[in-house]
Order: sequence, then structure tokens, then C-alpha cells
Amino acid sequence: MAAGLKTVILLSFVLAIGFLLIILSCALWQNWLPLIVALTFVLAPLPNAIFSHCGNSDDFGSSDTNPAADFGRFLTSCVVITGFALPLVLAHAEVIHPTASAMSIVGGGLVYGTILAYSAVFKTDSEEF
Repeated sequence: MAAGLKTVILLSFVLAIGFLLIILSCALWQNWLPLIVALTFVLAPLPNAIFSHCGNSDDFGSSDTNPAADFGRFLTSCVVITGFALPLVLAHAEVIHPTASAMSIVGGGLVYGTILAYSAVFKTDSEEF
């Protein structure tokens, strides 16, 4: 059992720090627009998860690429880039404070990194006989 209770505790601690940074970036300057970043990073893995199960599961095909999975990765990357760029655009337009932008980006990166780490650690192989 490689992934145990300590891994879950560490990932939950990092996730809590990420959400704390995002909420503090909103609360310290009384502007709740950086909270959108939390939503984008939480929803970012969904296209990849949905489209990875779609597509051709043809064993006789000569191509190893899956267009549906590639499209899911593309949508996921668009949402992740939006999550990083939105606070920068809001700070540049002087809608939010630049420090709130930095806290929101770091917190969002921690949230998305936690989601990626959880899915990598607890990934189950489906190739069993």
C-alpha cells in the first residue's frame, strides 16, 4: 500500500492552504472576484476525465492516438491557462489588487496541483485479466 493515510493527510493540508490563499485574496481587499479562480481550477480536470473515456476503443486500429482524449486535454489546458491568466488580467485592469492576484494564482496552483497529485497517486490500472 504505497498511498496511505499520510498521503491523504498531506494532500488535504495542501488543498486547505490553497483554498485559504484564494479566500484570503478575496477577503483582505473586500473583492470577491478572485474566487472565480478556485472554480476554474476545480473544474479544470473535468474535460480530461470525461473525454479520456470517450473515443475509439478499437483494438484493430493502426493509430494509437485518441482524438477525444486529445480534445479533453486541450480543453483542460485552456481552463488551466484561464485560471492563471484571469487574475493577471483583473490586476492589470485594476479590478483587484496585484497582491490578491498573486495570492490567487499561488492558491489556484496549489489546488490544481493537489488534484493532479491525488489522481496520480490513487490511479488504478484497468489492465487486469
